[in-house]
Amino acid sequence: MEIILNGVLTIVGIAMLCFGGNWLVSGGVTIAKKFRINNLIIGMTIVAYGTSTPELAASIAASGEHSAIILGNIVGSNIANIGLVVGLASVLVPLAVSKSSLKNDIPIMLAVSFLLVLISIDGEISQYDGILLLGVLGVFAFYTYNDAKKQRENSLEEIVLEKNNIYLKSAGFIGLGIVLLYVGAMLTVDNAVILAKEFGLSEKIIGLTVIAIGTSLPELITSMIAIKKGHTDIGVGNIIGSNIYNILMIMGVGAVLGGVIVSSDVYIDYAIMIIFSASLLIALKTGFINRTMGICLTIGYFAYLIVTFFK
Repeated sequence: MEIILNGVLTIVGIAMLCFGGNWLVSGGVTIAKKFRINNLIIGMTIVAYGTSTPELAASIAASGEHSAIILGNIVGSNIANIGLVVGLASVLVPLAVSKSSLKNDIPIMLAVSFLLVLISIDGEISQYDGILLLGVLGVFAFYTYNDAKKQRENSLEEIVLEKNNIYLKSAGFIGLGIVLLYVGAMLTVDNAVILAKEFGLSEKIIGLTVIAIGTSLPELITSMIAIKKGHTDIGVGNIIGSNIYNILMIMGVGAVLGGVIVSSDVYIDYAIMIIFSASLLIALKTGFINRTMGICLTIGYFAYLIVTFFK
């Protein structure tokens, strides 16, 4: 009976993710249009921060004696974001990738991935490493802020003339969307973990698979909704931004709270994370991720899951 209740709560959590993703995208797109900000920037900032809150909550909850879950969650989520989210999304419709992403944002995502590997060499991501990651996050936030300023085509006077209720309504949608994503993801993850433990899975496996997939559901739902509405740039921007925030913000916070022990076998997962991330550079020639690439990413991700469960 208890297992059935956990299953029902998992479904409720997924439903909340659907509504939350819809409202988050709606609010973000409205603000992008009113402020003349590129949708990609909105995807990499407001939407990416919002969909990364489940990873942050899970990492805070796991800090200390369950640090293996933090690292597994972050690495697993980044792999899922590319293999599962981008893979499934591009199977539905080819995803256009902007020149800005190819020249700047994807290389930044790869750079912070290598930074994570570098600070793991000594077998621990210490509190000092966490401070370093949060410092790099501040630099990245400043970079995206300046980029957003360049995208604005209207003057301050024009912004002041806009109706305030439009912004209040959009901010309300974003706020409600983030809350629903947070609560929905926690319901999904908590109950999925209980179900997974019934099958005797370790904390690392749970972090890399169950929790990683659960906390990647907001990215999946939000990206699918954005793509359905024709905003593929928000969908791609959301994934790139989320992967960057997962390492800089979530690992940074998790390490500062108590440090994270790094096991030697995680380097295989690091390599897979980097390979999946680098695969987006294939769009350098065509400017989009086609269905064939999406199928390869999806198959590759499920193959990774199978190997992870049985290794």
